[in-house]
Amino acid sequence: MTQASQLPPRALRAQVSDPAIPRPRRSAVDLEVVIPAYNEARRLGVSLTATADYLAGVPWSTRIVVVDNGSSDATSRVARTAASAAVPVEVIGCSTAGKGAAVRRGMMTSSARFVGFVDADLATPIDALGPAAELLEQGATAVIGSRYATGAAIVRRQPVTRRVGGAAFRALTRRVVPGVSDTQCGFKFFERRAVQRALSGCAVTGFAFDVELLRGVQAQGGTVVELPVNWTDDARSTFRPLRDGLPAFRAALGLLGTNG
Repeated sequence: MTQASQLPPRALRAQVSDPAIPRPRRSAVDLEVVIPAYNEARRLGVSLTATADYLAGVPWSTRIVVVDNGSSDATSRVARTAASAAVPVEVIGCSTAGKGAAVRRGMMTSSARFVGFVDADLATPIDALGPAAELLEQGATAVIGSRYATGAAIVRRQPVTRRVGGAAFRALTRRVVPGVSDTQCGFKFFERRAVQRALSGCAVTGFAFDVELLRGVQAQGGTVVELPVNWTDDARSTFRPLRDGLPAFRAALGLLGTNG
């Protein structure tokens, strides 16, 4: 895997006026990492430390943005406590429930050259950012982690019920987002202006958000590149098959019905 120190520094591109892109609320950096968080106080501190340690070694200006999605625990306090001197950590809120809503808020308020999101459990190691950034530099619109692309590895698998449900969901989403084998891996990075244009047309707030977003990127003519990653299931996942999985299936079916 490519080391962070090998990434070439680049100047920020000029900002281009676009009515679909909101006015930024944070100062411009080269790369922003958004972490959606709902009741993640127990594991967020470790993930933030690992992310900040990695970003401190890259030759880009960076920022971590934690989006607290209505947590009832100490998520926001943990995030602020974990602030790094080398890499700024900003905490913002999102009053609309759902991972998709939290990710959307984080990315729509960005002014970075590249912006993306990772899951709070870092199921995909943060050093996958090295090759992801290189692919974005080479012109990819979106670089997404894939557990099923050639070269990927699943270190610890999900329970069998999750695997069966996931296989059915992938069969459905391949019809919505052609050429993408894994819409749900929690590691996705984008050219910021392009993703904000795609986000302006997104309505899904739950776990099918990724499907709608990637479809929007493709609809604009953007390129989606899958990056094989090493992925580890976390038994403490906040995803619940009935609460989250069934609505995701319904939303993906709705997206399929509006394809073409």
